[in-house]
Amino acid sequence: MNSSNRIVIAFLSLFSVVSLGQTEADQGPIPNKLYLSPLPVIGANSAFGFFYGGAASGSMYLGNTNTTNISNALLTATYSTKEQLMFTLKSNIYTADNGWFLMGDYRLFFSSQPTFGLGTGGQNLNLSGLNGEYANATLNDNVEAEPLDFNLIRFYETVTKSIYPNLYVGVGVHVDVFSEIEDGGLDLDSANPVLTNHFLYSKKYGFDPSQYSIIGASANVIYDSRDNISYPYQGEFAFVSWKYNPEFLGSDQNSSSLWLEYRKYISLSESNPRNILAFWSYANFTTSGRLPYMALPSIGWDQMGRSGRAYPQGRFRGDHMVYLEAEYRFPLPILESKPNLFGATVFANMTTASSRDNNVQLFDYIKPAGGVGLRIMLSEAARTNLTIDYGWGANGAGAFYLNLNEYF
Repeated sequence: MNSSNRIVIAFLSLFSVVSLGQTEADQGPIPNKLYLSPLPVIGANSAFGFFYGGAASGSMYLGNTNTTNISNALLTATYSTKEQLMFTLKSNIYTADNGWFLMGDYRLFFSSQPTFGLGTGGQNLNLSGLNGEYANATLNDNVEAEPLDFNLIRFYETVTKSIYPNLYVGVGVHVDVFSEIEDGGLDLDSANPVLTNHFLYSKKYGFDPSQYSIIGASANVIYDSRDNISYPYQGEFAFVSWKYNPEFLGSDQNSSSLWLEYRKYISLSESNPRNILAFWSYANFTTSGRLPYMALPSIGWDQMGRSGRAYPQGRFRGDHMVYLEAEYRFPLPILESKPNLFGATVFANMTTASSRDNNVQLFDYIKPAGGVGLRIMLSEAARTNLTIDYGWGANGAGAFYLNLNEYF
């Protein structure tokens, strides 16, 4: 399905949302009221084919609206023509007076995605280090992308307590169980086996290529002064998380990783706070041991799955990764009766990933992308947006996105 078909589908979805009256004016924020925004999900991309399903964003103030940030949960369920069935629940919860801040990421995938070599340089892994049974092996060079089928159960929950205004500390539990992994480009039946990067990496570093688990605990520090989590007009968000994945908790190997994240929102107009410059950056480092292939730092695997617009999920993966994004958000007062209904955005991002196997360091190669988007305000009180974006990337990459809530 080409890009024009995808855009037609998007605007059909947009028309249905507007015609159903989801944008009626709100009366202002009300404590303990559920602001629910359901949306049909219809689209297509190279990773999933044609997919359909539903999504719902639910927001609520769990305390006094003057002293408590709004909480949000996003639920999705989709099925694709590539027989991918995926359920996700992402939550960011503030208790009364912001006493506690909880972040959740739950996923159940019966899925597949294209995989690639490690690092943003695009190189395949080095075959050295394999044992004798693959002495005559070669890597699958017929196509750039290597198909991978897998099941995933993810359970992430981080619980932090306020120790100072906007400052939280706490711990987290993180479970990833990958099973029934099948490499589509793998051929082990011939005298000269053809390997994939996923299989090669797994064999070199002692992981079972068909299944592996990463189960760990984390120590976390968060600073959050955003005025709204779904659509911030101003404020900052900083997140430091060190995660340890020991074998005694169920991980296949001992390992640890460090996550550093920072977001900044600058309102450019006192009269209209929707004129915003937004910045997002994060770095994800493997600090000890080896992570299994699918658990390595990678775009599109952040909590909300929003990084790397223009590229497929997992397109860039490595031992370490740095991601940067900037976005200009502005209103489109097309309808005089509803001046806050429409908005737009222009964005740009860049990704760099390293690979010890290929001797590729961070910033040796940088992959840029950029794009534009349309915004539709579904709930002014909760600041829930319908987001419609198209991104262009390097080497002809491009993708269309239809989502609820801002990307960051």
